[in-house]
Amino acid sequence: MKAPTKTVLLIEDNQDIRESTAEILDLADYKVYTAENGKKGVELAQIHLPDIILCDIMMPELDGYGVLYLVNKNPQTSDIPFIFLTAKAERTDFRKGMEMGADDYLTKPFDDMELLNAIETRLQKRAQIKKNAGNSASLDGLLNEARSAKLLNELSENSRIRSYKKKQSVYMDGDHPSSVYMVKSGSIRTYMIYKDGREISTGIFSLGEFFGYDSVLLNKPGAENAETLEASELYLISRDEFNNLLFKNPGISKKFIQLLSGSVQEKQDQLLKLAYNSVRKRVADALVSLAEKFGEPNSDLRIIKVSRDDLAAMVGTANETISRTLADFKDEHLIEKEGSKIKILSLSKLKNVKQ
Repeated sequence: MKAPTKTVLLIEDNQDIRESTAEILDLADYKVYTAENGKKGVELAQIHLPDIILCDIMMPELDGYGVLYLVNKNPQTSDIPFIFLTAKAERTDFRKGMEMGADDYLTKPFDDMELLNAIETRLQKRAQIKKNAGNSASLDGLLNEARSAKLLNELSENSRIRSYKKKQSVYMDGDHPSSVYMVKSGSIRTYMIYKDGREISTGIFSLGEFFGYDSVLLNKPGAENAETLEASELYLISRDEFNNLLFKNPGISKKFIQLLSGSVQEKQDQLLKLAYNSVRKRVADALVSLAEKFGEPNSDLRIIKVSRDDLAAMVGTANETISRTLADFKDEHLIEKEGSKIKILSLSKLKNVKQ
C-alpha cells in the first residue's frame, strides 16, 4: 500500500524561489501549499495542518519569526516541524531561530538534495517523537502498567468506594490530604476561589483518572476545591496505600511525577490564556477541551453537557457573558443548544475561532 502523501507548506515572498522550490517538492511527491507572505502562511497552516513548514524570514506583513511564534502558540500546529529558508547566514539569525523553536535552517541558495534531505530528516524525527509519545507517560500507560503489576487492582479492592450526588463537594482548599481519588464513574471538576468570590476551574476528571495526588505528593494542604459535575463514584486510596504503591514501583512513581509536572504546566497555560486571550477565544477553547475529553472521538460533530455556571468558571467570566458568547457562536453556526447540552457543529472551526 502506498504511503500517504506528505504535505508541505512553503511560505516565501520571492515568486521565483517560491515556484522553483514548489516544483522540486512536487517532483518529490509532496503535496505543496504556498503562501506569498507570513500572514497568509499562518492561515494556511491552521487550515491544512501540513506535515512540515518551510518559511522565509524577511517577508512583508509578518516575518518568519512572527510566523514561527504564531505557529508555536497554536496547539494544533505547535508540533509541526519548522525549517527557515533565508539568504541571511549570520550566526545571530541562526541562533534566534533555534531559540524560538525552529527545527532547521537552510541558507539560500540551497540545492535540491540539501532541501529534500532536511525535510526527510525532520519528518522522520517527528514520526519517532509521536511513536515515543504514544508509549510514554500517558494516563492510559500509567493505568496499564499499574494493572500489569496487580497494584491498581489491589488498591481498588482495598480502598473505599464512596458515592456522591451531583454538585457535592469532595474536598475543599486547605484540607489536609488523606486520600488520592480515582474516578470509578461520573466526572469531577477542581477549582479555586478568588477573594472576590469568582471561581476558576483548574481541571476536569473522568473515568479512570486520578486527582488530588498533588497534595499527597507534596504533603501540603490542598489549594483547590473539588466537586462532582454529576452523580459519581470515587475510589478513595489512602495516603499510606498510595505511598506504598509509589515505593513498590518506581516506574509508576515516575509517571505520577510526570502527571504532576503536566498539571503545573496546564495551570500556567491556563493563567496565560486568562491574561491574554479574549473571552470569545477562551469560551471556544473551553468547549473544545470538554468536547475532546467527553465527546465522541474522531468526529467533527460533538455533543457535550455543561452548565453555564461551570463554563463561566472554566473561562473566568460572568454567566451573562457566557450566554452572549454562546448566542454569537449559535448565530455563526458553530454550535446548537439542546436543553442542557451543547452540540458542536464543527470542532475544527471552533478550534480556529479568532481572538
